[in-house]
Amino acid sequence: MIPIEQISGKILLIRAQKVLLDRDLAKLYGIETKYLKRAVRRNIERFPGDFMFEMNDEELNNWRCQIDTSNSTKMGLRYKPMVFTEQGVAMLSSVLHSKKAIEINILIMRAFVRMRELLYSDKNLSLKIEKLEQEMNKQGKSLNQVIKIVTKLLKQPKPKPKEIGFRIDKSINNKKTKEAR
Repeated sequence: MIPIEQISGKILLIRAQKVLLDRDLAKLYGIETKYLKRAVRRNIERFPGDFMFEMNDEELNNWRCQIDTSNSTKMGLRYKPMVFTEQGVAMLSSVLHSKKAIEINILIMRAFVRMRELLYSDKNLSLKIEKLEQEMNKQGKSLNQVIKIVTKLLKQPKPKPKEIGFRIDKSINNKKTKEAR
């Protein structure tokens, strides 16, 4: 049996949803990715957009950067991966007709449930995180204001430096020279 922790480690967050990639699911089911995709395409009506979607170009590029592969022909990267939400994974058991698929789906559902429980188990932690996010937003706004002020100050012309030393009043100096003559 595959430990739930191993499955949980494959759950990603894409488009603000917890999902599993086709290649990870295929590996868990013990089949090739192309067979999983073929089964899904044959039953595409069972997989609406909230069950399964394909990565867009930006998501694919971000994902490629995260897995750090240099050769895009390896690891199923030639094509945009199918991405399955929790409901999509549940639907896979009706498309893949094997005992192993059913067992793996049960484990995956338990992994999703466990992650959800962990997320909601400590409400104090989630409240603290929410407060922290609010403070960060406030500090970010304050920091932006400081940056704007500093930028304005840097754009202002520099004042002329004051002369150091004694000043001689020229009008007094002119009177003394006329009297001396």
